[in-house]
Amino acid sequence: MIVVFKSFSRIFNVSSNCKVSLRSLCLTEGREKFFLGSSVLLHFKYYRRSLATIPDKVHINVGTIGHVDHGKTTLTAAITKVLAKDGLSIYTSYDQIDRAPEEKARGITINAAHIGYSTKKRHYAHTDCPGHADYIKNMISGASQMDGTILVVAATDGQMPQTREHLLLAKQVGIKKVIVFINKADAVDKEVLELVELEIRELLTEFGFDGDNTPVIYGSALNALQDKNTELGEKSIRKLLEIMDEYIPEPQRDLTSPFMLPIDNAFLLPGRGTVVVGTVTRGVLKKNDSAELLGFDMQIKTTINDIQVFKKSVLQAVAGENVGILLRGVKLKLVERGMLLCALGSEKLSNRFIASVYFLTKSEGGRSKPILGKYIQQFFSKTWNVPCRLDLDEEMPMLLPGDHGKVYITLMWKMVMTPGQSFTIRENNVTVATGIVTETLPSVEVSGNLGKLVL
Repeated sequence: MIVVFKSFSRIFNVSSNCKVSLRSLCLTEGREKFFLGSSVLLHFKYYRRSLATIPDKVHINVGTIGHVDHGKTTLTAAITKVLAKDGLSIYTSYDQIDRAPEEKARGITINAAHIGYSTKKRHYAHTDCPGHADYIKNMISGASQMDGTILVVAATDGQMPQTREHLLLAKQVGIKKVIVFINKADAVDKEVLELVELEIRELLTEFGFDGDNTPVIYGSALNALQDKNTELGEKSIRKLLEIMDEYIPEPQRDLTSPFMLPIDNAFLLPGRGTVVVGTVTRGVLKKNDSAELLGFDMQIKTTINDIQVFKKSVLQAVAGENVGILLRGVKLKLVERGMLLCALGSEKLSNRFIASVYFLTKSEGGRSKPILGKYIQQFFSKTWNVPCRLDLDEEMPMLLPGDHGKVYITLMWKMVMTPGQSFTIRENNVTVATGIVTETLPSVEVSGNLGKLVL
């Protein structure tokens, strides 16, 4: 089978007339060098996965969390630059990651960005989460897709408000492994670095992580971006990558259940149709599979026309992969972030359920006053957030900050909620409660005013 190598010509600077055998592209390194040349081979290895349905390496979802301006995006860019030298990534600059006009104007990350790269052992999908308090809902969405996370802390500041909140939310969405990168380490002396490390280890322990044994790396992402091959520059990035390979365990993916994909984003591909983007949380989805979109009171049947992983078409995607899905016959205006793409008939919508909830204390950043019935706030889970009403059990007239309790939650719209699913409740841009669904109940009609709803 002969193919024209046009799709790679722009990436590899190969002549568009170059013809190669598809079979040859999948053979030995020696054959690859013969057809492509050594200069092209390094980049081709990274994109080899476009010829397969499932990557050869273990796929891990990671990300950067932490306070605004502590260097999360700079670190993400530095990782891709260092790995690009080994032919394991394509360098993605700071400006390419923060590519929205408002992000560039304000110098902060607003939307979670997704970057792909590989080490010698693994393939990573990296989510760079926003640190600004105004965009915490985008951080929740990004963190919900991670198997492990890198907490970035500036040595010049130490822990800050979003450092604490990001750790709380990371714990809530089920992240168990945290690696700490103390950034801007070149700007302070050794005593300050040790003090910041001690402070962060205590904070990790406070939120239920293994603070004593969590890996901590000192470095400067900016030095690495500037090609400084020093202990705090490029060498610190390589140390971080080695620890990521060893410390974050290979996740156990559910490949047998019907597929499920919470939608993180959607856009229109001119001439082709609507594309939804997200991370497959379970199962295997294949091209031409029947599917349905669920959420916000909507149920839309569709078919999967195409699957892309980091802009390369594949025949199928498995749990853990961040993908783009081209849907058949679905208008973009009908798709909202937070909807669920799932196997036809595998999930049901409901707007009412029972949950076990914990309300944070004032010292944890939560409320100072008790919670009574008909408590209306914003509800966050997976990639969606909607208004909700919380009603207490009859045996418990109020919940104090620091209390656990059984509650009944009613959402403004019908969503997919399953037992064991975690969620967060926020009040005035502050996380006040976290919880887990214990039972799904039949839906109730909401006329647009949760406060007037009679239950």
